[in-house]
Parts: sequence; C-alpha cells; structure tokens
Amino acid sequence: MLASIFHNLWHGLGKALGVLTSANPDVRAPIAIALGAISGALSRYYLTLLFARWLGTGFPYGTFAINITGALVMGFFVTLTLERTITSPDLRLLIAVGFLGSYTTFSTYALDTSMLVRSGNKTVALFYWLGSAALGYISLEIGSFLARKIT
Repeated sequence: MLASIFHNLWHGLGKALGVLTSANPDVRAPIAIALGAISGALSRYYLTLLFARWLGTGFPYGTFAINITGALVMGFFVTLTLERTITSPDLRLLIAVGFLGSYTTFSTYALDTSMLVRSGNKTVALFYWLGSAALGYISLEIGSFLARKIT
C-alpha cells in the first residue's frame, strides 16, 4: 500500500514538473506550491492512518514520525539544493514549501530555528524554538476555551 502511494506521488510529481515548465512565469510559483501541498497533505493523511493501524492510537505515532522525517528531508533537501544549486527555484518551492510545508510545518520550524542559530542569533533562536512550542500550546488552549464559550 505504502509503495503504491509513493509510486503514485512520484508519477504525479513528474507530470507536475511538466506543467510547470510551460506555465506563465508569474503563476509558476503558486502552481508549484499548490502541487507540492496536495501531495504533502495526502502523504501526511495516509501515513497517519498507516501508523495508527500499525501501532494504535494511544500515542500520536504518525504525527511524531512525520515531524521527524519531514525535518530530516527538509535538512537534506535544502542543504543539497542551496549548497550545490542543483534544482530550479520552482522545484525548491514545490518540495520545500509545498510538499514539506503541507506534510509538516515542523520541518519549517526546525529549518527556521537552524537558520537563526547559524546566523548568530542564538537568543532569538532559543526564543523562537521554545516560544513556538509553548505559545502554540497556550494558543491552542485559548482557542479551545473560546470555542467552548460560544457553544
């Protein structure tokens, strides 16, 4: 099942790249992001179902695995493409922003933290790293509280 899903995604990616090369340059970036986002969201959905089936639902195994693999792929892809400049900007948008951004925002969070550390902004990086998790949780709880108040 998983092999079939990835085969279909890879085949779709090939078609998407063909569409991008013939598109108006002003709309190529949004098309690339949208095509990547579709496959990223579907990958996340099916992998979450697969992990729940394999390991149960007592712990968010799927989300955990997706966040870790997304961060790994983001680090690999961004380093490979920026340091070796081997891909087009459209492909970078399709994979890094579209696919990985939809697959997991955690990978972008990890990349942003890494970029802040590398730029020498260690205090800002620490605030971003811890603040995103803590404030994200607090915001979720506030949103939940507000939703309960209006129902």
